[in-house]
Amino acid sequence: MARFLRPLLRGTTYTRFLHLWVPMLIVSVWLWVQPSMPWVPALLLVPVGLIASVRRGEGVQARLLLTPAEREPGFSVAPSATWRDRLRTVLWLEARMLLSGVTAFATVWLPVLAVSLAQLVSGPAPDDVPVLRDASPHWAYGLLVPLPLLAFYGLVVGMGTLSTALAHRLLGPSPAERLAALEERTEQLLERTRIARELHDSIGHALTVAVVQAGAARAAGDPAFTDRALEAIEETGRAALEDLERVLGVLRESERPVSSRPTLADADRLLESARVSGAKVDAELTGPLETVPGPVSREGYRILQESLTNVLRHAGAVPVRIRVAVADGTLGLEVRNPLTAPIPGPGRGSGLRGIRERAALLGGRARTGPDEGDWQVHVELPLR
Repeated sequence: MARFLRPLLRGTTYTRFLHLWVPMLIVSVWLWVQPSMPWVPALLLVPVGLIASVRRGEGVQARLLLTPAEREPGFSVAPSATWRDRLRTVLWLEARMLLSGVTAFATVWLPVLAVSLAQLVSGPAPDDVPVLRDASPHWAYGLLVPLPLLAFYGLVVGMGTLSTALAHRLLGPSPAERLAALEERTEQLLERTRIARELHDSIGHALTVAVVQAGAARAAGDPAFTDRALEAIEETGRAALEDLERVLGVLRESERPVSSRPTLADADRLLESARVSGAKVDAELTGPLETVPGPVSREGYRILQESLTNVLRHAGAVPVRIRVAVADGTLGLEVRNPLTAPIPGPGRGSGLRGIRERAALLGGRARTGPDEGDWQVHVELPLR
């Protein structure tokens, strides 16, 4: 019994009932003006449904009234983009009016029938119900009173469920809208992956430099060197905070331009950070770096940052040779340093994998590994 009455405790039952009654408010006004032509409102729904923005309005109503508790109700809230969407909207409007008419009829006459049956227990029924007009009073009619009420209850719940199913069918997203939603979701996932890489590269580089500087200062025992090391840690930490603010800005402002992120034009601060950490940096930047497209330049900066981070983390203060060149429609980037430790096994860390993934996303290629006694990171990125 409790399960049978459970729909009465759900707000969705009443919002769906309201959704079914909305068309009848318009129809009732028309019937009051011209009762001899009840079919006109249904005819007018055809040109109305062909209006592109009507689909959006119906989708919003369906979300608010048919599935108010669902986070992803599955109704399109975009204007009709194709004639197929327009025809589906017309069918939905006609079906909604039909269901609305049945619900309105039941809402009025089933309670009236229940009252008339109750009156027949002790006296004649009113003339409102023709089928009971000639019935004689009898106590047995009292047993039939619950039947119209149960029918009314079942019809209201059933019509609400049926209208919701039809709305999902006719107001659901079209294949083009599903594809657009999938592409948007994919972009969001890629953006999250990019943000994770930004945080890994920026914070990882800053922490690596800080650790190397602190260790070198402790081993040197020279106050002047310690001052320089602390200054380098301060500058690296401040730069990392700026990078962190840029990355978190993407989360706070979805429309924030990506042009605020560092590019290869800011490579000098990476090189200086590596130098003050004790590394002997031999850098050569050739070609018109200012003409490198923004996405390529930003990813090139991050690749260079991760490469230097790996040098400081695994090799320490060693000579590093950096070559960045723009020529023949390609950005070439190479970082080499002597091998001073065993080669790490495959699958350790995410820095090298991130370099290869960044290059692949831009249609380029990356090689990482030992080469003639050095550790090499060699990346080629197309400029188009």
